Amino acid sequence: MTKLFSRFLKDESGATAIEYGLIAALISVALIAGATSLGGKINATFNSLATTMNGAAAKGNVAIP
Repeated sequence: MTKLFSRFLKDESGATAIEYGLIAALISVALIAGATSLGGKINATFNSLATTMNGAAAKGNVAIP
């Protein structure tokens, strides 16, 4: 029983798996944060473009469906 317990304490394979899991979680959080920030900026850019195009179409009497 003592040998089994000491072998269990020396085994580090579980620690490696936990470390890889933590690294994957941190990468996922960074990707989600970056995508959220970038998505907001892209949305603002397209809204600005749509407003500009609608204003130009109104001046030129061009109908945009």
